[in-house]
Amino acid sequence: MTTDAPPPTFDQLGAPDTPLARDTYAHAARSIPVFILNHSVRSYIYAGAHAQNQGLRPDTDYDDELLFLSCVLHDIGLSEQGNGDQRFEVDGADTAAVFLRERGVDEARIAVAWDAIALHTSDGIAPRKGTVVALTQLGIGTDILGVGRENLPAGLADDTHARFPRLDLAYALSDAIVVQAETKPHKASPMTFPGTLLRHHLPHGAHPDWYDLIAGAGWGDRPVSAAARRRAETPEQVGTLFMEYLSAGDVEGLVSLYEPHAHFVPTPGNHLVGTDAIRAAMHQMIAAGARLELRLRDIRVVDDVALVSNHATLTGVGPEPVISTTTEILRRQPDGGWVHVVDDPFFS
Repeated sequence: MTTDAPPPTFDQLGAPDTPLARDTYAHAARSIPVFILNHSVRSYIYAGAHAQNQGLRPDTDYDDELLFLSCVLHDIGLSEQGNGDQRFEVDGADTAAVFLRERGVDEARIAVAWDAIALHTSDGIAPRKGTVVALTQLGIGTDILGVGRENLPAGLADDTHARFPRLDLAYALSDAIVVQAETKPHKASPMTFPGTLLRHHLPHGAHPDWYDLIAGAGWGDRPVSAAARRRAETPEQVGTLFMEYLSAGDVEGLVSLYEPHAHFVPTPGNHLVGTDAIRAAMHQMIAAGARLELRLRDIRVVDDVALVSNHATLTGVGPEPVISTTTEILRRQPDGGWVHVVDDPFFS
């Protein structure tokens, strides 16, 4: 990634040509790296394209200057000045509000910009907070994840990338969020977007997930009844449910992922057969505080049989994580769900 490219000039942007817009862009150009600045500009361009596609007219149906300010400042929480003690989206919203207030922007417009910046990673909420907030999130989502890119005018993305290069944006931005969170973990609480990113960069189990949190709540809640459990509709979902049930301490949920006479190898050389033996092994794993991370390595499906291999990291059963490559044979059941016939993390 090249990060020493000069920032684009304001006149290249096609933005509302107002003193406030120019001042805001100059401030952003001084405060954030070019890869974030380019992202912010592209987000504004894509937001405007989505607005046009929806039949919305700038400065008639929405405040175009405010849309530009919101897009350009939406990642100011990743700047040095914006790096406070809250998740970066909220730090960014507060930092932007101070900047706009110092320039005499009225409080109603500041409130809209605050929402647009604070909620730009909040699916399902931003679209309910007004046109500028919704367009800001949609433009940002298009540039990061390709949300709605099929609705952009032909050639717009290619032209925009040529003028404002991506510079490996998605990964560079993720790294910037993680750098802040590693230094200040309280900026990345488990159920937030920064928390999700941070979890991928820490040893497995170091950052709690949802089931760790409810297990530590102290209320003694137990897993739901068998009638409410989900079945694995695809072979890939078996591993997802295994991790979920293990985190929740749900022994019967784990056992439900095996045929009655399935083979399971919990440790090298320890070959178990049948529901009773597997249930006892699951009890031991849960009592030890085991946590498992599975990442799909490969899969082959032939009719009602699947051969699956996962990269597995097991923690909580010893002083060091147990890392293995699993070999799993799954079979589709009469009800359509998939379960293990053979589960051997050490066969390979």
